[in-house]
Amino acid sequence: MRFTPALTRRAALLSSAALLAACASLSPPPLDAPAQLRAANRIGWGANQAQLDQISKLGWGDYVEQQLRADTNAPLPAFAQSQIAAMDISNKTLIERVQEVETLRKNQDKPPTEAERVVTRQAYQNALNKGTREAGHRQLLRALYSDQQLLEHISAFWFNHFTVHQYKREIRVLVSDYEDRALRPNALGSFRTMLGAVARHPAMLRYLDNDQNGIPKVNENYARELLELHTLGIDGGYSQRDVQELARVLTGFSVRLEPEDPKLPAKFNGQYRRDGLYEFNPARHDFGDKQLLGQTIKGRGADELDQVLDLLVAHPSTAHFISRKLAQYFLADEPPAAIVDKMAEAFHKTKGDIKATLRPLLYSNEFANAAPAKFKDPQHYLLSSLRAGFEGQAMLNSQPLAGWLRRLGQGLYDRQTPDGYPPLAAAWNSAGQMSVRFEIARQMGGGVPALFKGEAADAPKPPPPPYKLDAPPLRPRLEASLSPTTRQALAQADSPQLWLALLLSSPEFMVR
Repeated sequence: MRFTPALTRRAALLSSAALLAACASLSPPPLDAPAQLRAANRIGWGANQAQLDQISKLGWGDYVEQQLRADTNAPLPAFAQSQIAAMDISNKTLIERVQEVETLRKNQDKPPTEAERVVTRQAYQNALNKGTREAGHRQLLRALYSDQQLLEHISAFWFNHFTVHQYKREIRVLVSDYEDRALRPNALGSFRTMLGAVARHPAMLRYLDNDQNGIPKVNENYARELLELHTLGIDGGYSQRDVQELARVLTGFSVRLEPEDPKLPAKFNGQYRRDGLYEFNPARHDFGDKQLLGQTIKGRGADELDQVLDLLVAHPSTAHFISRKLAQYFLADEPPAAIVDKMAEAFHKTKGDIKATLRPLLYSNEFANAAPAKFKDPQHYLLSSLRAGFEGQAMLNSQPLAGWLRRLGQGLYDRQTPDGYPPLAAAWNSAGQMSVRFEIARQMGGGVPALFKGEAADAPKPPPPPYKLDAPPLRPRLEASLSPTTRQALAQADSPQLWLALLLSSPEFMVR
């Protein structure tokens, strides 16, 4: 399912010229060892020694450019790649998996006895759950073991930005395709392309009820969030009338599970669109003209949406909203206004090129040389703990990690509201949260053998490197970054296990 906006050759050339001009004015700052550690902790899911070695070898500028050129098809280490290759989400199409689940849904109440119906209902739920279990395991393997840390880090940002909740309809089956076809391929590319892919993906159409949006009954849910959360921001200059007009544009954009196309009146010939499970049904579309953000959208069918998305991406509010949100995610709850302004300028000049938008942030002195200022949310805390403390260990079973994320309130695909998980420290630094973190730190200090020795049906053959808990390779670099008080406490540890538990409980490890 590929979605690409139509760009004229002239527009593409202008965008490329603006991108080159933006790059020419940037130069990477020199980084000493502490700054390299801070930069590594911010660009991805947490530093490990292999990543720091790469930064030292290439220099920060070349490392950043390598990360920006990430290949979404690059393989992980063999033990991780073989697990992904064995998954249903890797071997069956989305349509095949949805049809299998639909068959189970339709048949779950047909058996003659209640006992049999319980079995068939459970089979249906198991099939749904398998979708997010495999997607989550794949996501965590990529976060922990990919050398392309920026790609995996920002892919999670975009999922949270364009979030969907797994327990609505059949989204548990759709979420792996949503990540891998709509978001990840565009995560370091064109915001406009990604916005179009999201707008036509069945996961988003289901989640925000646009599959129910059609004449005569218009549903405004997706239109409102497209303006407020996905592009302009809550103070972006739109009105309730704009929401209503956008909802009219979005009428007829829906999901179709049936293999055959609908039978439509002859007047709609050539208007129907379908790509996999996505459909645009002209019989449910409002073909009247619309007025959106002061511009007239001529009623003509599915192409109206592309005009609207072009308009939204070109709006200055979108450039600033997306840029500030990215800076907040990577750097600080209150990012420097000057950096945000430079990012927004790059976004606007390049029509939403994400690489160009990130460069002013990644090349800034504040990114590497400022003291740690971003309190880690649960995902950053847990993933950075595993990358720092268990480098070289092969995760076979991610269920303990997924369980910790749920306990800390940031379970994968669990956010019910469309605003995504909050990025601010106040959401994650309560006494109760810290108590759970200290408990998990003690468990990690014990080695968490279930992560690395857990049985997995898709375990690679030959087996991965033997599991052991020893002093992590990153230990000298980590200790050098700590306060004298924390170093003194760690010096009392009489085993690698206790040292790791104390490190992961330290104030310094809670920030990046």
